[in-house]
Amino acid sequence: MQSSLMEKKNVSVFENYDALVNATAELFVKLGEEAIKGRGGYVVSLSGGSTPKGFYARLADKEVASRLDWSKIFVFFGDERTVAYTSPESNQRMITESLLSKVPLSRENVFALSDPDMDPKATAIDYERTMREFFGLDSGELPQFDFMLLGLGEDGHTASLFPGSPALAETQRWFVDNKVEKLNTTRLTTTYPVINNSRNIIFLASGKAKAAVLKDVLTGPEGKYPSQNVKAEKGKLYWYLDKEIAADL
Repeated sequence: MQSSLMEKKNVSVFENYDALVNATAELFVKLGEEAIKGRGGYVVSLSGGSTPKGFYARLADKEVASRLDWSKIFVFFGDERTVAYTSPESNQRMITESLLSKVPLSRENVFALSDPDMDPKATAIDYERTMREFFGLDSGELPQFDFMLLGLGEDGHTASLFPGSPALAETQRWFVDNKVEKLNTTRLTTTYPVINNSRNIIFLASGKAKAAVLKDVLTGPEGKYPSQNVKAEKGKLYWYLDKEIAADL
């Protein structure tokens, strides 16, 4: 990728996966220190998937974790599969086991989804209500997360915003149940209005299998992939990549 485009898209490419997750942890700490100092708290939305698992493990390392005041960090989940919390496919379970259970974070500071496998629609409504109560906003206002972590799927999806799914057109709701026909399932996901209102949006992506779609997302025509609809409307958008996924740029 030309340096001008790298700068315009705010793309950072790291030598390998370890370097990528280390850099992401450093960014998390830096933004956290700024948020706590400037606003008294650090409100984050975390994603599932295989790529961020190493980031969470690095963040849980005592040397890194000790640099943050976890009593002032508040954790939400950006999306979830409609499975029980005990399922190995649960994003909440993975994030809890990799990070949340290993840092001095109060249970009251973690906002989990209730029973996503039981009634997705009711769960989504309940989680949006939880978000609204936490942020305490008037009708028509949007929450502003300090750190919105996103991934990139091989089909260009991000969060649980999949190609052709109804949630792509959502403009009012903050968090919805989203029927994904290609997977014959329903997912739960944060919507574009909330994602795009974040102070910092971080795409964390790695692996050769996603190199082609990444190139298309960053250099191809707009609107082809759900991830291209992510815009930092009131903040900053970061692309944090390893060399494998950036190979075609």
